[in-house]
Amino acid sequence: MQSMPSLKSMKSIKSMKSMQSMKAQAQAGFTLIELMIVVAIIGILAAVAIPAYSDYTMKAKVSNFQAAADSMKTAVALCAQEAGGVFDDCELNKNGMPAAFTPTREVASAKITKGVIELTLSDEAGGDLKGKTVTYTPNIATGGANLVWVASTNITNTAAVAAIEKSNPKAATP
Repeated sequence: MQSMPSLKSMKSIKSMKSMQSMKAQAQAGFTLIELMIVVAIIGILAAVAIPAYSDYTMKAKVSNFQAAADSMKTAVALCAQEAGGVFDDCELNKNGMPAAFTPTREVASAKITKGVIELTLSDEAGGDLKGKTVTYTPNIATGGANLVWVASTNITNTAAVAAIEKSNPKAATP
């Protein structure tokens, strides 16, 4: 004959069932607060990453503008050297200068007037860059032999302006 379980053993069985149901409940998924914390962390990371990525892509576009101007800078430097440091006749299709500029994805056109190179940006340059200009002005210090380019632009994006003007000569400090 089987004996009846004691009150103590019945309580322990009940407590085991209760623990099992708590375990099952605890393993059901994430709590709302845990999900909210994860969403907040992702939001903070996105808030930092998106502006950094925008600056990075802008600097890449500026690099393409500068690459488009490099061959013309070389031609202007050679023209000035052959003219004794004078830029007056350094224009497209004159004095050994290229006949024309071949448009690129970001640069729609370019003109050279007395050695000054002006790039006009194309529609594909993106955003607020369409129709903006980047100008490279050659300078040779009096009695100097080095040609130095000073870049300027009417672009308003601070990352682009910083990248364009990064190589400009520093102002002399007294």
